[in-house]
Amino acid sequence: MTTKILKGAFAITLIFTTLAFTTMNKDINIKDSTVVWKGKKITGSHTGTIQFSSGTLQLEDDTIIGGEFVIDMTSINVTDLTGESKGKLEGHLKSDDFFGVNNFPTSKLVITSAEKTSEGHYVTADLTIKDITEPVNFVFNLNEDTATTSLKIDRTKYGVRYGSGSFFDNLGDNTISDNFELDVTLKF
Repeated sequence: MTTKILKGAFAITLIFTTLAFTTMNKDINIKDSTVVWKGKKITGSHTGTIQFSSGTLQLEDDTIIGGEFVIDMTSINVTDLTGESKGKLEGHLKSDDFFGVNNFPTSKLVITSAEKTSEGHYVTADLTIKDITEPVNFVFNLNEDTATTSLKIDRTKYGVRYGSGSFFDNLGDNTISDNFELDVTLKF
C-alpha cells in the first residue's frame, strides 16, 4: 500500500513538474525571417539583406533560454544599388577583403543566456564570423509568432578590417565605419 502511494505521489510530482516548466524549440521560418544590414562610410551608407540557413529559439514557458541561428553568408544582397554597382559591391562584400564567403560560407549566433526584463529579453550570445567568435548583447522582443532585435556589430573584431580608420591611416573619404547594423525579424 505504501509503495502504491509513493508511486502515485511521484507520478503526480512528475506531471506537475512537467506542466510547470514547458521547454519548447521554435524553428524559424527561414523564408519569412529577415536580416536587414546597414554599413556606413564617410560619404554615405549601403543597405541590404542576408538570409538564414536555419534557426531555432529555445523557450521555457515564455522565457528565452537558448537558441542557435545560422546565416548564409553567400546570400549577401545589396538593396540600395542596381546594375553593375550592385554587383560590384556584393562581390566585394563576399571577397576576402570583407567576409570571405568562399572560405566562410556561414556565420552563427548561439544564445548563451537570456534574462526577461521589462524591455524584452536581454540576451548574451556568441557570434561567429569568419571562424572568430565574440560575445554580443542585445534585447530580443518576443511575441507568439515573431521575435525582433536591432544590434550593432564591430566588424573589426572578426578580422574584417578593410577601409577601417582604426587600422589604416589616410583613408579620407574611403573610411568605412567599423560597426554595421542589423535589424532582425524572426518568424515562427
